[in-house]
Amino acid sequence: MAPEQRSRNAILSGAKLVIAQVGTYESNMVDISARAQVSRATVYNHFADKEEMMLSLLESELNRLAALAKKQATPRDGLYAISRDISTDPALAKMVQTDPEDIAHFVTKSDHPLWKLAIDLSNKVFGQQNGDLVLHWLISQIGSPLSEVQSGHQADQLARVLS
Repeated sequence: MAPEQRSRNAILSGAKLVIAQVGTYESNMVDISARAQVSRATVYNHFADKEEMMLSLLESELNRLAALAKKQATPRDGLYAISRDISTDPALAKMVQTDPEDIAHFVTKSDHPLWKLAIDLSNKVFGQQNGDLVLHWLISQIGSPLSEVQSGHQADQLARVLS
């Protein structure tokens, strides 16, 4: 991986760690750069501002979740893996607590490019007719995380519907 991509990934990882601690509103570029172990100048070389960085983080997370699902042996396993990831994500949990307006905005269907990306990725991973259903199921878990047993049971049921 190129050094520039490593820096970008470190920044996004640092941002996610800071969000898990304080939420998006209380996060700042100083703390994010410290967590990423890069200078603030490096952060600003990659992102014009915090908003651009947060949008990049969301895009990166959507792509990461799609890749996680794709590498599973079956659609059921992909559903389960993403469900567990969403239901146990500390950054999402913190945002639900501290930034509910942002969560509501992120999960509301819109013409925003990130919403379109989420739908496209879901369609690619789970099928054109299934992507919307899967996406809505996953979104519901942001505010109401599932236990391992619930994730497994619901993944089983949804996988049967998708077949």
